[in-house]
Amino acid sequence: MRVVIAGGHGKIAKLLERELAGRGDTAVGLIRNPDHAAALRAAGAEPVVADLEHTDVDTVAAHLAGADAVVFAAGAGPGSGAARKDTVDRAAAVLLADAAQHAGVRRYLLVSSMGVEAPPRPGRDEVWAAYLRAKKAAEDEITRRDLEVTVLRPGRLTDDQPVGRITLARHVDPGEVTRADVARVLLALLYEPATTGLTLELVGGETPIADAIRAATAS
Repeated sequence: MRVVIAGGHGKIAKLLERELAGRGDTAVGLIRNPDHAAALRAAGAEPVVADLEHTDVDTVAAHLAGADAVVFAAGAGPGSGAARKDTVDRAAAVLLADAAQHAGVRRYLLVSSMGVEAPPRPGRDEVWAAYLRAKKAAEDEITRRDLEVTVLRPGRLTDDQPVGRITLARHVDPGEVTRADVARVLLALLYEPATTGLTLELVGGETPIADAIRAATAS
């Protein structure tokens, strides 16, 4: 499988790249900063410089040629303002969807966030509120596309070691999950077409990943 990952230098993306490379799959990471290319090669991925805030559909579609799937794991990141939450977390995700359609790549995994369906609590940081609005808008726009979309909404992310046991369903109680387990879930979703059309929330739990995904597709 050839998988193109937007936000290829992010923590989850690099973990997913290692997982794909370990299976013998090809991971292609789209990165904004060419200085990050060496880190992607170290993770077993092919780096491609593509700034999704300053490019067009045709250019991105050319990078997707021959891909079996795309994963949007990009984000404006800490310290960015509300405007970049929209240009990255929403607009870049939509651009990748448009490019995937243009390139004939059907499978699209969107890394979103738990909490996007509830209005931000009073007093919450406006940048955080903008992030949640951008993620929800991306979900809404992309799931309307003629693509095989799975939306994954992780809970609070940690850098702990992977556990391999999760809670995964359309709605779960708030909690945390390791980035390594998110990457492993993404890998499993890529290989489970029955998850197409689902929006799934993810936190740590007691169920092995494969069993949790089977249960989610059966419910």
